[in-house]
Amino acid sequence: MSSVAQQDIPQHVAIVMDGNGRWAKKRFMPRFFGHKAGVDTLVKVVNHFADRGVKYLTVYAFSSENWKRPEDEVSGLMGLVLVAVSKYLTKMAADGIRIRIIGNRETVSQKLRDAWEQAESVTEGNSRITLSVAFNYGGRWDIVQACQRLLREGVPPSEVNEETLGRYTALSYAPELDLFIRTGGELRISNFLLWQTAYAEMFFTDCLWPDFGKEEIDRALAAYAARDRRYGGLRPAPLVAHA
Repeated sequence: MSSVAQQDIPQHVAIVMDGNGRWAKKRFMPRFFGHKAGVDTLVKVVNHFADRGVKYLTVYAFSSENWKRPEDEVSGLMGLVLVAVSKYLTKMAADGIRIRIIGNRETVSQKLRDAWEQAESVTEGNSRITLSVAFNYGGRWDIVQACQRLLREGVPPSEVNEETLGRYTALSYAPELDLFIRTGGELRISNFLLWQTAYAEMFFTDCLWPDFGKEEIDRALAAYAARDRRYGGLRPAPLVAHA
């Protein structure tokens, strides 16, 4: 990472943490063990990104479409959230990590909502890095709920623009998304942060999420640093000295 200057480090990184089930299957274990290993990986990864200078990390933990999975897997994932908060919250708080949850809270249990509120409250004063966990989240849901909130507050149509709508999205507190990472080899966004990915750089890796570590993080950051981000425009032509 010595070759990547600090100014080339993205401020906001998002990750689709894919491949837990395949990781477990390769080891002849039930899928749940892959999800458990994935939580352990997340705790390490957020610290690695913080060490590199990233200030915001947003991860896709459970999509609004994941309810279609087998009931025992969904139930196991819900229970895993409670276990993760109990096991890791004190450590993450001590590491300076601020935790925020984005997603539809209305359709999850009160136990889950209480755990989320505890995690957010305990880490509220931290500023080393903000970890946003997208749970029961979908990019289309995010845009729809932003529009609904905007309408409920009576914002007149003449004042509705990209900046206004952006203030009502789930990640309105975070800067623009710089780098979008997906592990597990799939090449799609999967309804994650549709609004926020407008000008994000994409990095796809075959590495399964539980195996994602420092080496893959540095590969992603190096790839990001090598990109020419023009935001739809062109770089100014270099000045040519004339004799």
